Amino acid sequence: MTDRTLFCISRHGETDWNLSGILQGWIDVPLNARGREQSREIAERLEGQHFSLICSSPLKRAAETAEIVADAWGRPPMLRHPGLKERHFGHIQGMPKDELSRSHPGLHEEILRRNPRCDFEGGESIDRFADRVMDALTEIGRTHAGSRILVITHGWVMDVITRHVMQLPRTAVLEMKRKNGECLWIEMVEGSTLRAAHISNE
Repeated sequence: MTDRTLFCISRHGETDWNLSGILQGWIDVPLNARGREQSREIAERLEGQHFSLICSSPLKRAAETAEIVADAWGRPPMLRHPGLKERHFGHIQGMPKDELSRSHPGLHEEILRRNPRCDFEGGESIDRFADRVMDALTEIGRTHAGSRILVITHGWVMDVITRHVMQLPRTAVLEMKRKNGECLWIEMVEGSTLRAAHISNE
């Protein structure tokens, strides 16, 4: 019998830097009041889905979202996996996008498109980033085979996963942006194959 591991991948709640248009990357930024409210909304929306594990990126905005969900469900502390961190944006982390538009207009335009081909000096290449994200999901899925797992992570991470399950190239521009608190359901079968899943009553 093949184990089917189900993942619900959710973007963290809102931060003040999301509102201000500042690239966060690996910089630790806490949730704002709306972000904490969104975290409670995630818990309410997904209550009854019988998750056996909650895991998150170790970055504060994702971990805090996961903690709020776990607390709402009366669950123990969750797993934090470094492979689920946001892409490292190198030297431009912490830079407001309006400033970036003046200093690096071409890069700014491609970031707004969420083009994975962006070259972030001092940061991660798309291949290095995508490898660690998919390796993390595979490791979590194999370790907890047959489970339902809630994963709280980041927007560019969700882009990597979306391309993978849609069988698109890593460099494809999706022309979309996941909202704070938005969810993506995927499943792992045969210990390694990740594909889209369709769940009712999310």
